[in-house]
Amino acid sequence: MAREFSTVGVVGLGTMGAGIVEVFARNGIDVVAVEISEPALERGRATLTASTDRAVAKGKLAAADRDALHERVHFAVGLPALHSVDLVIEAVPEHLDLKQRIFAELDRVCRPEAILATNTSSLSVTEISVATTRPNQVIGIHFFNPAPVMKLVEVVRTVVTSPEVVADVEALCARLGKVDVTINDRAGFIANALLFGYLNHAVAMVESHYAAREDIDAAMKLGCGLPMGPLALMDLIGLDTAYEILDTMYRRGGRDRRHAPVPLLKQMVTAGLLGRKSGRGFYTYERPGSPVVVPDEATPPATEAGLADGARAIAKVGIVGSGTMATGIIEVFATAGYEVVSVTRGAEKSATVCEAVKTSLNKGVVRGKLTEADRDAALGRISWSATLDHLADVDLVVEAVVEELSVKKALFASLDEICKPGVVLATTTSSLPVIDVAMATHRPADVVGLHFFNPAPVMPLVEVVRTIRTSPEATATARAVCAALGKTGVVCGDRSGFIVNALLFPYLNDAVKMLEASYSTADDIDHAMKLGCGYPMGPFELLDVVGLDVALAIQRELYLELREPGFAPAPLLEHLVTAGYLGRKTRRGFRDHSHR
Repeated sequence: MAREFSTVGVVGLGTMGAGIVEVFARNGIDVVAVEISEPALERGRATLTASTDRAVAKGKLAAADRDALHERVHFAVGLPALHSVDLVIEAVPEHLDLKQRIFAELDRVCRPEAILATNTSSLSVTEISVATTRPNQVIGIHFFNPAPVMKLVEVVRTVVTSPEVVADVEALCARLGKVDVTINDRAGFIANALLFGYLNHAVAMVESHYAAREDIDAAMKLGCGLPMGPLALMDLIGLDTAYEILDTMYRRGGRDRRHAPVPLLKQMVTAGLLGRKSGRGFYTYERPGSPVVVPDEATPPATEAGLADGARAIAKVGIVGSGTMATGIIEVFATAGYEVVSVTRGAEKSATVCEAVKTSLNKGVVRGKLTEADRDAALGRISWSATLDHLADVDLVVEAVVEELSVKKALFASLDEICKPGVVLATTTSSLPVIDVAMATHRPADVVGLHFFNPAPVMPLVEVVRTIRTSPEATATARAVCAALGKTGVVCGDRSGFIVNALLFPYLNDAVKMLEASYSTADDIDHAMKLGCGYPMGPFELLDVVGLDVALAIQRELYLELREPGFAPAPLLEHLVTAGYLGRKTRRGFRDHSHR
């Protein structure tokens, strides 16, 4: 039988601590909430009151339940108030010496059988536990912010934590309505170890002026379905907190350079730009603590679609290719009102593409997304061809042929001879250097990348890739076209992976390395990222959908270009691909899909 926890102590009543108090009190457990001083105690009380009042206002909590919840909480200054509790959770700032001092004092104050827990997100639970005479009763219970809402709890056992203590805490998490993943004491645990490398990489993109903060955030929200972009998330977490977590993970986690905090992060923390809580971080906020972003000197000027500086007028578009991407892009342009010339390698391919476009448009009519008149008008705007010569009078060409550099270079050399001056030539490559394609022409200033995401008619994001030779007019034209298509165009430099793949695939690779090290299971890692970070899919679910071969190819490209040791493809990923376990398409990847 799991032990019964009737009274729990919480030390530290900041955002996390007050949230943890609320979680326990909501579930009928008496709480002793402790702070260092009366003013700090009052701030904690105000945080709890504001949170429960919001829940009542939103209809998530009855007023009577709120009042009962508050009656279960006893506020006190000083650790001696915890002398008779069954469990203490510490939620003070992430400083090892501070936590060790608190645990040494708790060890003296609390009953011998009481469990002592830390909510640390990055420090060593083992190092905290050795400040006590009962390290076997010390455990990590890592809640996620906001604690009343987030379902995940990471239960962190050290090498000496007693199995009974682990079982008791797991039962407690179930009683609180939380999903727990039990793991060993390692830097960053699951969620932060995977999340913060990605966040740090996004900061590096800002630091190097690779892409604007708005474009990086839009890319990850629209391209990956994430609830927040990485820079907005850094502002929410607090840049000082993020710096501490990264620094600790770098020092404790084998000195992986990807966890070494980007210098810009340290500079911003030193300058007091800590994110939402200080009113300014990567973005500027209405006031400290406010979630409302206000314009600042880095906010891009608002331009209406088609009126961007120097954007050229586009009426007729040529699309070269016959695959899924080409078919989707033809539909996107035709439904947006552009005249489209589709060029494939022969009449048979043209007929296949034509059928695929008709089928997709018909589905749109059935789903109520298009009227029959819209469908017929879109089809009427498309002409079908098997020769590039029919692109002589178009204003924009979008290439969507096979991902082979030699094929694309040959195509662009032909387009250079056929197309009139001033035409923007775009490649949809997702992995090849755009500059290599551009230099196959005598007009590299007119060449850009337009990386659509699959399925093109549905996905709202397009990465606009400018090379060091792309003219501002060509970039402006590409952005204006994206806006006219109803898409969000994000501008970035010509680097492997662009924004989305460069941020997404190293995170997926890190998850494979974590599994490979037997630190956790695929199920628990997927749970942690979905429940702890709000991701729509866990990394292993996503890898099986994308295809392990595709993931490996992208990761190899990133590694070859950036030469960052942390980007080296995980051996397990390479072995699965060699074995033919490529994910859903072969019915076997990280999971067996043969019965699904």
